[in-house]
Amino acid sequence: MAYQFARIEIFARSDKAGRTTDFIFDEVTRVPSASVHVQSPKPPEAVYGLDVDALRTLHDERAAAAKTPRTDKNGKTTFKAIRKGQNTLAAVVFSHPATMDEYRASVDVRRDVQKWERASINWLREQYGDLLVSVVRHTDESHPHVHAYLLPDDTEMRAGRLHPGYVAKNAVIDGGMLPDENKKALDKRANRAYVGGLRAWLDDYHQRVAVPAGLTRLGAGKRRLTRAQWHQEKAQAAALKQAVERAAVVEAKGRAYVERTKRKAAAIKADAEKAKVSADRLKGVGGAVRAVLDGARESSLRESVRREYAGAIAAAKAAVEKAEAEATKANVSRREAEKQASEQRHAFRQQGQRLASAQAEIHNLSKALAAALEQPAPTPGGGAPTP
Repeated sequence: MAYQFARIEIFARSDKAGRTTDFIFDEVTRVPSASVHVQSPKPPEAVYGLDVDALRTLHDERAAAAKTPRTDKNGKTTFKAIRKGQNTLAAVVFSHPATMDEYRASVDVRRDVQKWERASINWLREQYGDLLVSVVRHTDESHPHVHAYLLPDDTEMRAGRLHPGYVAKNAVIDGGMLPDENKKALDKRANRAYVGGLRAWLDDYHQRVAVPAGLTRLGAGKRRLTRAQWHQEKAQAAALKQAVERAAVVEAKGRAYVERTKRKAAAIKADAEKAKVSADRLKGVGGAVRAVLDGARESSLRESVRREYAGAIAAAKAAVEKAEAEATKANVSRREAEKQASEQRHAFRQQGQRLASAQAEIHNLSKALAAALEQPAPTPGGGAPTP
């Protein structure tokens, strides 16, 4: 792998060097007069947002309608059309170091380039939001690359507000000179801010897009690296890419595990609440245990619960069934005993009644016998009469 290539520029409708917005649109659409550097021009492929013709129309309409405020010496403010020399378009170019021959010949290279392209577009969307209106791909030069176009949405249509270098530079200029600072020192500080702002933009792209793609920050030539040093750095970049990819896989698995755990916890909570409701609805120890068992059977996690608590559940169920059987048996025995006792009491009452009746009959017979013999009646149970 080689180093990243990323560049951002701003353009106006009029430019002394001829690098106007019309020229930029002609070049990207491969108008012959603007694409003499391409041996076999091919039309660009729109990969995000508008195609180039629609982009040109939108840009020209906005530029024609853009106004800038002008205040005269009396304090009166009027709005006039912007100058044609004002920058109204920001263009970004990202190029991948793979050659087009490698791109066409290798499935792996095509996959890496497509992943890098998507990451680059996503990075631009995060940086600029709706100001990113078009991204097109070129495959007719030495390396696969994309052109991205940004349109300002303010009434003055100032593209300089989209360039990180100019944003930093203008912030310094607007802040004015520091104490003991002259105009020349201010300009130097503003230029350093321009470089710093652009470097920060490139560094962010490197960390978030180039590193996962296995690209180095800079090439060997600018840092005067030897061939061995350059190969070593490329190997390190490739290893870092693999590490980032592995980390992404681990992170994805971690997120999936967390989600599964959350769902499982929610299911367990719901099942526990359901089992509790069922238990509260029934009375007695046996009913409560049966409700818990029913809740476990109905649980979406029944298999894992049964595997983990199968023995305990079976033992609890057997204990309940045994207790219920013994209680039933005891109830039957109690009812049988009560029945026997009732029958015995009834028999005792009947026997007592028969005994009393017999005693009364004996007494009556004794009285009748005594009268017949004209003898004193004997006392039942007593001894012989006194002479």
